Amino acid sequence: MNAKRLLNLVGDRLYTLPLIVLYLTDGCNSRCVTCDIWRNPRKNMDMSLVDKIADECADLGVRWVLLSGGEAMQHPEWDTIARRFRQQGIYTMLLTNGLLLRKDAHRLKDSVDEIIVSLDGGTAPTYEAIRGVDAFDLVLDGIRAVRELGLPVVTRTTVQRQNYHEIPQIIDSAREAGVNRVSFLAVDVDNPHAFGPRFETDPDLVVMPIRVDSSALRSDDVEALVKIIDQLEQDYASDFESGFIGESATKLRRILVDYFRTMLPDAIALEPYPAPRCNAPHFSTVIEVDGTLRPCYFLPDYGKITSNGGHQSNQLHDLINVDSAQALRRAYRRGQRKECARCVCPLYKGPRELFKL
Repeated sequence: MNAKRLLNLVGDRLYTLPLIVLYLTDGCNSRCVTCDIWRNPRKNMDMSLVDKIADECADLGVRWVLLSGGEAMQHPEWDTIARRFRQQGIYTMLLTNGLLLRKDAHRLKDSVDEIIVSLDGGTAPTYEAIRGVDAFDLVLDGIRAVRELGLPVVTRTTVQRQNYHEIPQIIDSAREAGVNRVSFLAVDVDNPHAFGPRFETDPDLVVMPIRVDSSALRSDDVEALVKIIDQLEQDYASDFESGFIGESATKLRRILVDYFRTMLPDAIALEPYPAPRCNAPHFSTVIEVDGTLRPCYFLPDYGKITSNGGHQSNQLHDLINVDSAQALRRAYRRGQRKECARCVCPLYKGPRELFKL
């Protein structure tokens, strides 16, 4: 199976599927300013669809499953689903906003291998301004409860105009809560496909358009961010060295400073943003709550798997290799997908890493 994974990198057909990202629900109990998913009625992934996907994992060589959403912990059977994969020896991760961690910490034991928690502020007011709920302390308490169980926790911060100045406080708050690692990425202000449709098309629902661009940094913000990262490099040198801060200072400058600079009104006069190194569509797929398939968070869908029907064309190992899926992989590999040019969350695995899995 190890050598088979390397074949993924040769062309645009997948011979194995090391990583599956599963949207358990499209409901959410946060009210984030950069997302509209919480405005719409919640839909949960049907357990029969979960079973269908899980049944194919062994043949597909799945090594990791990331449970996501919406808010994954709002699915009434999220822990049953997690155990379904973990019992197969699959490294099972839970991506959560953390609002239910303290309440449901007991359900995490023996169900997941790692928890990734969104932490978008270093103070309660900033967290509430971004996430739309007064839950900063609740999330930190939840992290502490999880760490008491011995489970690893990583925080992920989406850096934007409202919180970039609190990066040091975010690091300190996470450390105090006992997290194992902190990580940062830029808010996406450019991609219409990111994390699925942001608007419900049902004409009976009143959905106010969001202003994602208001989260981008302005020119003076970018220069302030440069100074913050310079200071971080000095004050948190041991945290960079130990890996507690998941990105190097050099990488933070690239994924934050360089990215936001390209979004400035006069960015046309600047050097183009270097396309990030990524081959996620060659070893992973995202499966949305209704079975819709996409190569990654940021590229459009190419098909759909359903729980009913056992015919060959509805098998995941066939669907990930339909013509439209291979065409998307071919296009991004050739630099023909503009969504990839400024991707905020690239993921790359080379031959050596894939072979070791």
